Amino acid sequence: MRQPLRILSFEDDPKDTELIQDLLETEGIVCEVTRVDTEAALLASLEQGGIDLILADYSLPSFDGLSALKIAKQIRPEAPFIFVSGTLGEEVAIEALKMGATDYVFKTRLSRILPSVQRALREAEERKQRRRVEEALRASEQNLRLIVDTIPGLIAVQTGAGDIELVNRQLLEYFGKTLEEVKAWATNDSVHPDDLPSVIAAWRCAVETGCPYDDEHRIRRADGVYRWFRVRARPLRDSEGRIIRWYDLFTDIDDRKEAEEKLRRSETYLAEAQGLSHTGSFGWNVLSGEIYWSEETHKIFEYDRAVKPTLELVLQRIHPDDRALVQQIIDRASEARANLDFEHRLLMPDGSVKRLHVLARASKSSSGNLEYVGAVTDVTERKRTEETLREREAYLAESQRLAQTGSCAIDGTSREILYWSEEMFRLFGFDPQQGLPMWDQWLQRIHPEDRDKFRMAGDRTFLEKVHCDVEFRTVKPDGTVKHIHGIGHPVLSPSGELVQVVGTMVDVTERKRAEEARERLRQLEADLAHINRVSTMGELTASLAHEIKQPIGAAVANAEACVQFLDHDQPDVVEAREAALEMATDARRAAAIIDRVRLLYRKGSSHQEIIDVNDVIREMVLMLHNHASRYSLIMRTELAEKLPNVMGDRVQLQQVLMNLVLNGIEAMRDTTGELTIKSQLAEGEQLVISVIDTGVGLPAGKADQIFNAFFTTKSQGTGLGLAITRSIVESHGGRVWVTANPGRGATFYFTLPTATEVLQAPATGT
Repeated sequence: MRQPLRILSFEDDPKDTELIQDLLETEGIVCEVTRVDTEAALLASLEQGGIDLILADYSLPSFDGLSALKIAKQIRPEAPFIFVSGTLGEEVAIEALKMGATDYVFKTRLSRILPSVQRALREAEERKQRRRVEEALRASEQNLRLIVDTIPGLIAVQTGAGDIELVNRQLLEYFGKTLEEVKAWATNDSVHPDDLPSVIAAWRCAVETGCPYDDEHRIRRADGVYRWFRVRARPLRDSEGRIIRWYDLFTDIDDRKEAEEKLRRSETYLAEAQGLSHTGSFGWNVLSGEIYWSEETHKIFEYDRAVKPTLELVLQRIHPDDRALVQQIIDRASEARANLDFEHRLLMPDGSVKRLHVLARASKSSSGNLEYVGAVTDVTERKRTEETLREREAYLAESQRLAQTGSCAIDGTSREILYWSEEMFRLFGFDPQQGLPMWDQWLQRIHPEDRDKFRMAGDRTFLEKVHCDVEFRTVKPDGTVKHIHGIGHPVLSPSGELVQVVGTMVDVTERKRAEEARERLRQLEADLAHINRVSTMGELTASLAHEIKQPIGAAVANAEACVQFLDHDQPDVVEAREAALEMATDARRAAAIIDRVRLLYRKGSSHQEIIDVNDVIREMVLMLHNHASRYSLIMRTELAEKLPNVMGDRVQLQQVLMNLVLNGIEAMRDTTGELTIKSQLAEGEQLVISVIDTGVGLPAGKADQIFNAFFTTKSQGTGLGLAITRSIVESHGGRVWVTANPGRGATFYFTLPTATEVLQAPATGT
């Protein structure tokens, strides 16, 4: 059943209301009319709701229609409002329409009420539908944003014209940009400058042609690092084929790019290594007969790179005298699925002969077929070398005698001496004619004070199968004492058992004497180094004395001027007073310099104050300039202008800079160089101070230890300077680190929060 039309009639004459209801119902519109004639009743009905249409007289005894219109638009803006009045003028009617009235009908022309009501209801329904569509669209957009933000990737949505419309939260966070900055990607640093022109051209082409976009380029991450991304965009078309949106997916491929580059380098290195070692690689599928050769294998067999290798081609190159044996080895290995390890000869087209060592491992392919993966090494030169070596073995004994180096081999189980060179007999005073000595006889020739050390080193080598390196003394039967440097190397079987220990014994008696002489020289050098350090402290003192001398000299001059003004017949008290004030200022300046130096060496409580970091840097440069000049080192600064101040302890920050600068000077003291101190403002309201030297650089393999307490690379260092530096910087809310320079030297960095950031930070406590 059709629901009746709910009408609120704002009318003081019930007959007019009934007349309108009759007219509407005559036309088939069932009405449910509520009549009100006061403001209070109007408000109550509007608040109650359930109104489809409002019909209002313009003029009522207690209220007027325009006021009723205002109230209705505030409470029920969706309800159509039609004036039905006999007193409504044309100008007032137009004003009412401007205020939001749907229509007006004169009571003298009530025949218009039906079309007016129908139009009003139709427009109201259209507005309701539009609102539903708009709400659905807003909900759809909200759902789209939720979906986009939920996707575990970097997503962007663009208009059909290619302008960014929406990006997900992950993209904004990853790149550290606002939506407006992302929209302006073509005009800022979002895309790497080297890639930007091609990216713009490719994207423009995709938008113009409607083809999917797929490109790889570098994009700037939030921390300023450019990383490689694969960006794919697909168009969304409407029913008529027009592109209404583009959906973009950003995939970080930087690791893949790095892996590809590493692979390319690895392949390059492998090819170079194979060329240097004359070793080629190969793969052979026994069932299919397919063979893969590396470039070096082609070179070894002297086949063109374009030639596809086959087993027949391999057999053609094998020396006729070895061909049957090689075929037999291959057949047996294939049947047993065994590894290959053999040598044979090649007969080359020019008649030359090559010797090859073939080594391959048997394995199963994915289909279960037998495959061999291995290497072929051209050992021609090695074989020639072995022959040459055998020819030269006769010279070995003489060479050992000249070098005072003996060689030996000892059984890994019984410790029986298997081999002693002629020089070994001479070193230990044994007669070669009496044969090899026993282990215990050999041990007796070791100096009594070194015997346990020699025995322990030997036991460790035999029991733990490790390298042996020991120095000891021998005593010959005639009482001669020799210093010997012994090196032993364990030889293991394929199963890991100790087969024997081979070693060398070198007479280092003369070297020991030379080392003792060098030790005396090193002590002299250490003494000179100590004198040099004392001199350096003297230069620092001279620098400070020069700094203090200026205000003291000025104070003396002002004191003399003050006395002269007072000695006049008519003492010039005003000028004398000015001179005295200047003298006091100079004295305070000298005292401040003394206090500054004294505080650097006196333990005191921390004093927090607002500090200009550039001023602290300049003070340290002035204090240490002479010290650096002594080593012909150049000190310079690159200080950013108008840096914000920091909150900290001035003396402690001076100590940080002094530690780092002296550390840099120490690193360059043996070579000329340049030390640079920089200051700059970084992101996040942090100041970055860097001390750059061109010295010896960081200790190899120990760079991560240099801030540890008691770690030092200096012979006289305490290992506390850099540890104290880190503690001070971290207590100021910063951090300190070091990097190696591309060329020489190292760069120490430390950060400090600005005073504004420190003052705004929430207080913490326990």
